[in-house]
Amino acid sequence: MAPESASTIWNVPNILTLVRIALIPVMAVLLLSPSKEAGFWAAAVFAIASVTDWLDGYLARKMEIVTVFGKFLDPIADKLMVMAALIMVLPFNRIPAWMVLVILGREIIITGLRGIASTEGIVIPASDLGKFKTIFQIVAILGILLHFDYHWFFGIDHPYLYVNMHNVGMFYLWIATIITIWSGVDYLVKFTKVIAR
Repeated sequence: MAPESASTIWNVPNILTLVRIALIPVMAVLLLSPSKEAGFWAAAVFAIASVTDWLDGYLARKMEIVTVFGKFLDPIADKLMVMAALIMVLPFNRIPAWMVLVILGREIIITGLRGIASTEGIVIPASDLGKFKTIFQIVAILGILLHFDYHWFFGIDHPYLYVNMHNVGMFYLWIATIITIWSGVDYLVKFTKVIAR
């Protein structure tokens, strides 16, 4: 297979992926502070990065631009963004460390297994569980980054009009953690069956 040219690599979907990677240190610097303002802007950066994740995949399919570089970089960018957000909030005790260990451990193990499978020329299709995992992780992380109470009705100060974003984030993080374990076991079973054949 001929190597990809620079003109092939520098397409809109790949550039969006690189932008997502460039946003990671911006978010990390913001999360050095536990303040409400820093969390808000970190959540905004994470939200923009999440939109670019959807957009680069959509454009790659729409423009029929699928490159080896893009297929390699896109999942790495996703994992780095999630890992950075979860690790940076650990010092603030916003989430249990074991949840972060489970989520990151699953990503490392499955990435390694995918690498082994690809060297053997084996493609193990991703299940819908992986998509649900990503959606719940994004929503959970946004809630955890926002963390504080927010009122949502034209600034009216009433206790029933406040939402604690930390509680919202933790609710979705529990779901994301369960799906993370479920999807990891599902992939391991598929991998074992394929390798056994």
